Amino acid sequence: MKSMHTLAALAAGLTLGLTASAQEQATTASSTGSHRPIPPSDQMFRKSIWRQVDLREKQNKPMFSEGKEISRVIFEAVKRGELQAYKNDSLTSTFTPAEVTGNMSIADETEKLSDEEKAAGFSENNAGGGDDWGARPAAGGGRAAAANTVRKPKLGANGKPLKNRRGQIIYETVTVAPPPPPPAPLNLYRYKDLYAMELKEDMIFDKKRSRMYHDIKSISFFVPSTLSSNTSGIEKQIGTFKYSDLVKVFRNNPQNAIWFNAENDAQHKNLADAFELWLFNSYITKVSNASDSRLDDIYGDGRQGILAAQQTAADLVEYEYNLWSF
Repeated sequence: MKSMHTLAALAAGLTLGLTASAQEQATTASSTGSHRPIPPSDQMFRKSIWRQVDLREKQNKPMFSEGKEISRVIFEAVKRGELQAYKNDSLTSTFTPAEVTGNMSIADETEKLSDEEKAAGFSENNAGGGDDWGARPAAGGGRAAAANTVRKPKLGANGKPLKNRRGQIIYETVTVAPPPPPPAPLNLYRYKDLYAMELKEDMIFDKKRSRMYHDIKSISFFVPSTLSSNTSGIEKQIGTFKYSDLVKVFRNNPQNAIWFNAENDAQHKNLADAFELWLFNSYITKVSNASDSRLDDIYGDGRQGILAAQQTAADLVEYEYNLWSF
């Protein structure tokens, strides 16, 4: 009889242990950036999707209002140390706040002369130095600061000051280099210039709740390639952020993290709610595939890429519709 009770107790303990481990496994999904992770056992269908969001579009302007741009809210939080930036949407390697600021800086161009300066006799060779009018003064004005000299005790091999026969400390003159000039201030892009945003999500059909969810994982910001100040002409990534971290920042800054309601100032929404309600427009740029290729890599740029994005969005809607048709 005791053996039966012992077996029953062991079975109950194993069941509780398995339940606890299953719950623990489900909650660890939040480390991927998901705000409301769905347990893998409840996922009947899942597809990773990348969406491009142009914050200049009319439908997206409520989260890009003057002085309360979503880019301003996010990067100000990075400066305050409230938000961690990552190098890509794998969310494994991180950026420091200084690196994020560097990614937002405008690359300095080579100084060029105007037509008036060229007519006055300046040349490209003496525009930045030399004895001509166009010579640039050294930092701090005038010529470069000369090295300073100081007298200090002369140390022996044991590190102690040396003394002469009279017991007086021997001094020596040491040349001390002047401190380096302060770094030039960075020329940063305006928050209004950072309108290129990318969103990564998992489109999941939850068989327990019988509905499709858009589980946002991360949001990335880029320096647009079309900016006139972006002389490289290449889209540059500034940083990627976990969506779960962004929700906390949005909730903790309700006065600035707003989705602007142009029809009613009393009904502005928090940015976290705007993402939950999908109050923005986007177009698909990539769907998970074996080659990890973007749609424009597969179908080409321009018109073909746009048509492929629209067709992909329609196929996903049709797939969800078919789930209810059979």
